[in-house]
Amino acid sequence: MVLVTGGTGLVGAHLLLHLIENGENVRAIYRSQSSIKKTKSVFYFYNKLDLFEKINWLEADILDVPSLENAFIDIKQVYHCAALISFDPKDEEKLRKTNIEGTANMVNFSIAKEIEKFCFISSIAALGDIAAHETHITEETDWNPEKPHSDYAISKYGAEMEVWRGQQEGLKVIIVNPGVILGPTQMMTVFEQGSSEIYQKVSKGLSFYTLGSTGFITIDDVARITFELMKSNITNERFTLIAANIVFKDILDAAADKLKVKRPHIHAKPIFMNLLWILDGIFSNLFFRKRSITKATAKASYSKNLYSNEKIKTALGTVFSDVLEYIKR
Repeated sequence: MVLVTGGTGLVGAHLLLHLIENGENVRAIYRSQSSIKKTKSVFYFYNKLDLFEKINWLEADILDVPSLENAFIDIKQVYHCAALISFDPKDEEKLRKTNIEGTANMVNFSIAKEIEKFCFISSIAALGDIAAHETHITEETDWNPEKPHSDYAISKYGAEMEVWRGQQEGLKVIIVNPGVILGPTQMMTVFEQGSSEIYQKVSKGLSFYTLGSTGFITIDDVARITFELMKSNITNERFTLIAANIVFKDILDAAADKLKVKRPHIHAKPIFMNLLWILDGIFSNLFFRKRSITKATAKASYSKNLYSNEKIKTALGTVFSDVLEYIKR
């Protein structure tokens, strides 16, 4: 049997569907009964509601060690998707506890239960910092602790260190580092983060765009490639999963066209974005609300990071879906 954490999130829900479609017996852990409805919505969207009943749901939490004891009964492989995503500095402690301590718990159980293979869904945020002589960030790019990183990036990097510790103790592991993961626009009200947040802002009439860029990938490709890696003989490797490096404006325009709303038309230059995160910080402290934009997200909006997907293409001969065409469909 296969264990999936984070099965009520965008990645976990799609991964559960892909696993069941390919004949796997799956167990998924959840923290609240209401969150399972999100996963059920994914199966319904793809007209696979009959497959939803095949999931073995178990209430557990990656931070609650006793609850994980039952979760690992008869488990052979683990897909660890559960994570906290936040760029609010106020969530630093929660990020480290959930993403690092939670991953450490999963790794420790996997070692103790002699799990055959462990997959960790990381992020391109945990990849290294490009040097002056480099053009693309790869799996081998060094992480520079002297450079500024978001608390989220640090927590995912720390989680990877726990996975590599497990590997040194005999656990066979795979780490995947997806870029920005795009799901169907029709699911934007089901999940709150990632592409859903992008789609929702565009649907409400987002006026501003930036000309920064990063790596993007569809949720279908993430699920498919992750599964292929786990079924392969490849172990103890990490892979960057991006279909293409795309300018944010192009993503926003594609989403606006799909949602039949006006395209963002005002260029938010770096000086504007930097002023915005400062003002947002002031207002969030005054009115005790969560941050809408932080220094890290402001910088990311105009940074032009390029990521290489050559390693996964060489390993599996992977052909990626066209991201902009995916949004249109």
